[in-house]
Amino acid sequence: MFLNRALFLYFLLILLVSSFQSNAQTQDKDIVDVFQELKIIKEKKQKDTLSNHHFSIVPAAGYTLQTGFAILLASNFTFTIDKSENSKTSTILSSIAYTQKNQIIFPIMANIWTKGNKYNIISDNKFLDYPSETYGIGPKAINSTSYRIDYIYLRLHETVLRKIAKNTYAGLGIYYDNFWNIKEIDAPLGILSNISRYGKESREETLGWIGQFLFDNRKNPINAEKGLYASLIFRNNPKSLGNKTSWNSCVIEIKKYIPFPAKSKNTLALWSYNWLTFGGRVPYLLLPSTGWDDFFNTGRGYIQGRFKGGNMGYFEAEYRYRIMRNGLIGGTVFGNVQSFKRDIKSHSEQLIPGYGLGLRIKMNKTSSTNLSIDYGFGINGSRGFFVNLGEVF
Repeated sequence: MFLNRALFLYFLLILLVSSFQSNAQTQDKDIVDVFQELKIIKEKKQKDTLSNHHFSIVPAAGYTLQTGFAILLASNFTFTIDKSENSKTSTILSSIAYTQKNQIIFPIMANIWTKGNKYNIISDNKFLDYPSETYGIGPKAINSTSYRIDYIYLRLHETVLRKIAKNTYAGLGIYYDNFWNIKEIDAPLGILSNISRYGKESREETLGWIGQFLFDNRKNPINAEKGLYASLIFRNNPKSLGNKTSWNSCVIEIKKYIPFPAKSKNTLALWSYNWLTFGGRVPYLLLPSTGWDDFFNTGRGYIQGRFKGGNMGYFEAEYRYRIMRNGLIGGTVFGNVQSFKRDIKSHSEQLIPGYGLGLRIKMNKTSSTNLSIDYGFGINGSRGFFVNLGEVF
């Protein structure tokens, strides 16, 4: 609790210090500008104002209910292949984190656009050494207590898409997921644990191919102010590729960004994320689950993995607004709802709401990268801080 308050007060202090800089100015600023004005760091002359690539690497701190307090080194590289007005921004994001709960988190994620936006190359690679909490399957887990499991996870997801129409792409990819050294640390005594009831394995390894359809007319995926992102990914994991069982999944994701009011820098952001499985037994750790989207961001207000099931429906709305006219400090309010079947075989579902508010601190005005500090609330007293480098969606 002390760490939570200290972290929040620290960024409130930045807000107060920044407000002295000049609220009358409308030229965009980031945290580097503030430190230069306060003589904390030396000002560097910009050598190339027309540069189409930007790189930053910063030590940072984060917090989620799943990880506790975390220290990390985060890097962000953005660039465009050419300088045409319609060239989409490519991004490479990476970080290495060690958390209060003895977790190691090492993602390398890339979204590359070739010249003329002809191809889109998507890479999502992660290594996790990840003691964490599990609650069970379905909303009936609302009233259940958690226990810890431990595992190591290697994720290699690679996709290549080709342009088939303006802002429209289709392509194929390979998805590999490997969980090993899966252990139950403090499972309840005298009753069958959640994993054992589903089918306990010490290793869950899956290799499959995917087909993806994508529409994306956002200019900057790091912090979109307007535009539409719509993606459909079908995944097939046949026995012929060495899997123990054959199963399928489908993820339908839509993000919409609307300037509100019109012509302002404020944004109404809408997010729909639907994760379906069918056709066979899905490994326990690959079942649709809260906070297990690609960026671990669904379900603010709840700990990662709080709800799990055969299908997951999710919707979130967030209003992003400027507190300072120079863009250095912003704010957000959000609400979300997720749904899961009551159990694997059930057809009825239960809606689970969440909501909250947060601050945005501009870390890099060129790539429009924000530090996101949110406080989310859920049902049954669930609440906590959620800190990210970049927007949640």
